Order: sequence, then C-alpha cells, then structure tokens
Amino acid sequence: MERKEKMMVFLVATVIAVLSGFAVSGLLNVSRTLSSTGTVKAINVEVFWDSDCTQIVSDIAWGLAEPGENTTNIVYLKNTGNAPLTLNMSCSNWNPVAAGNYISLSWNREGTVIDVDEVLSADIVMSVSDTITGITGYSFEIIILGEG
Repeated sequence: MERKEKMMVFLVATVIAVLSGFAVSGLLNVSRTLSSTGTVKAINVEVFWDSDCTQIVSDIAWGLAEPGENTTNIVYLKNTGNAPLTLNMSCSNWNPVAAGNYISLSWNREGTVIDVDEVLSADIVMSVSDTITGITGYSFEIIILGEG
C-alpha cells in the first residue's frame, strides 16, 4: 500500500472505532469539584487548631472536595469548665439542604469524656458520596457539644 492509502485506512478505522464506542476511555473522564465551608459552634468546650490552645477554630474550610473522597481536619478540644464533659458532634443548617444527603461528618471523639482543663486532639472527617449530583457548593454548621 502506498502511504496515502495507509493514512486513509487509518483514518477510516479511527472514525469507525470512535463511532462504535471503542474510543480510549481516558478521554471520557468527568470530574466534579465542590467548594465548601463549615462553621464550628462549640458549646461548653473550646476548639483550637493547635495543641497549645492559642488559635480558636471558628470555621473549617474543607477545600476542594471530590466525589468519593474523605478529608480529615485535626482540631484540639479543651474543657474550660469545672466538671468532666461527654463530647458529641452533630451538623445542621445544610445549604443546600440536599447536601446533607451526600456529605457526612464523623469524628473519633463521640462519647469521649474530657476532664477539666484537659486537651484532646480530634480527627473530624468529611466524606463525600461518589453518587453526589447537582451540588457544586455547600456549607453547614458543625456543633461540638460537651455535656456533663
């Protein structure tokens, strides 16, 4: 075959492959990035970025979150009261409301007792479902409660 004929065969084969779905799968990747933020409301405990308890946490900017991704932030909790407290965390005020169906928050301190003046580190993990749809940005309130 001549060079011109080889090029024509290649071109026809490529067009047939593309039209029949045999294209390279890497060309069809879809990516979605979500912007986020979380306001932290602490009740009966203080929440800090550092173990010396000098930098108060008022919000957590989770950064760009991808579907199927987990993101961890480490904070430090201090009981500034006068009695031991049991720690609990919850979320509220999802915006948009549907974001709460696809995004969850967990931590390693649920039910932990924190003594007076004690400082504990806490890993707060945000998980984004790989099935998230229709949400490009969101915000929510994180409530950390010390009950005693």
